[in-house]
Amino acid sequence: MGVPHDILRVPMPPGEDEPRLPNEPPHIYVLRTAREKAVRAVQWVEAVGATALPADGDALDGSRPILSADTTVILDDDILGKPLNAEDAYSMLRRLSGRRHEVRTAVVLAHAGELHEAVSITEVHFKALTESEIAAYCATGEPMGKAGAYGIQGKAGMFVEHIAGSYTGVMGLPVYETGRLLGAIGGRAA
Repeated sequence: MGVPHDILRVPMPPGEDEPRLPNEPPHIYVLRTAREKAVRAVQWVEAVGATALPADGDALDGSRPILSADTTVILDDDILGKPLNAEDAYSMLRRLSGRRHEVRTAVVLAHAGELHEAVSITEVHFKALTESEIAAYCATGEPMGKAGAYGIQGKAGMFVEHIAGSYTGVMGLPVYETGRLLGAIGGRAA
């Protein structure tokens, strides 16, 4: 996008990574987790202040916007998060095989004490996958750490018959929505 930025490595809270609350609908979950990431980052910057220096050497003073995002794969109202292991990844991919699912990516921009939010919604249709295709993909290790056990920008791109929505949203940072949020606070997106 041509926007100068730094990556904050905010410590994760103890416990389960991005837990879903009881009876929490997927569309609420994805926005809540993105918000929590933004708030946690703001609090961390306020706590460490000038002691943490990003790559460009500028001190963190809280005046710079903080962007967070969370991506969720939804199938039959179930959230398919990051797989726990190869078997979990295999199971998720088997469920996605030959079916349509929804990918929601929530983007939250924290700036000047306010949170600005946007959500990208994309429908993805996978071709019917063979057992050997699933096994070969899982063997690459690519499914690990990815919602729904796949990365559309990688080898799993071969599984996608059709998308309706945002390719970059499925990747994890919807460029259109992010640019709109930056523009709303006077930031620039090239």
